[in-house]
Amino acid sequence: MKRTAKAHWEGNLKEGKGNLTTQSGILTSTNYSFKTRFEEGEKGTNPEELLAAAHAGCFTMAVGAILTQKGLNPASLDTEATLSMEGLDVTGIHLNITGKVAGITADEFTVITKDAEKNCIISKALSVPITSEAHFVA
Repeated sequence: MKRTAKAHWEGNLKEGKGNLTTQSGILTSTNYSFKTRFEEGEKGTNPEELLAAAHAGCFTMAVGAILTQKGLNPASLDTEATLSMEGLDVTGIHLNITGKVAGITADEFTVITKDAEKNCIISKALSVPITSEAHFVA
């Protein structure tokens, strides 16, 4: 399986702008820019916000999967992912989950979330090799 997303950019870094489109169409020419990335109050998204959203979604589904494997059916799982940056470096992501699940204790829920934290697809992807390919138009 492969998933794709496209980015388009016009102009210089600070005054330029771009858009993002995903294969599913849930993002279609969604605005992003220097201002949406580094300044408050601009409408649009940014790569770090999208990474946090992807991690929150993946982690929450992983917790749900582990609970399902244990024969449990969560009433609700809500996760907030907070991505931290220092300068231009992502320094960490904190996942804060609240779960309403009958049939387990708080300690059992914590063990399950720690497993998902380490093993969800996005957690594992954050340490994979990255490759690129360049095509130049003169």
